[in-house]
Amino acid sequence: MATRIFKIYTAPQWERRVSLGHLAWAPVDEADGFVHLSALHQVLATANKHFAGQQGLVLVEIDPAALPAQSLRWEVSRGGDRFPHVYASIPLEAALQHWGFRALETGFALPAAVSAVDPE
Repeated sequence: MATRIFKIYTAPQWERRVSLGHLAWAPVDEADGFVHLSALHQVLATANKHFAGQQGLVLVEIDPAALPAQSLRWEVSRGGDRFPHVYASIPLEAALQHWGFRALETGFALPAAVSAVDPE
C-alpha cells in the first residue's frame, strides 16, 4: 500500500475548490510552483510549524493514484526528510476524505479518525 499523503488547508482555501474545479493551491504553493503535501508522519510537524495557533483548518487525505501522471515527487525538505510535492493541479476526486483540524493549547493533534499508523 502506498504512503498516505495529506494537505492542510485553511477553510477559505478548502471552500475555494468548488469554484476552481480542483483543489486550491495555497499562496506558498503558488510561490514555490508546486503543491506542498505531507506524509502521515509529517502532518503534525507541518501543522505546528506553518499553522500554529490557527483554527478552522481542514486536513485532506489525497489519493496518490488520482494525481496526474508523473506529477508527484518526493523531495528532500525540512530536516532532510523527503516530502511529497505535486507539480500539477490536484483533481477534486483525489481528495479521499477530510476532517476539521484545529490547534489545541499544546499544538495540533491528528483527528481521531486518522490512524496514527502509516501502513507502509
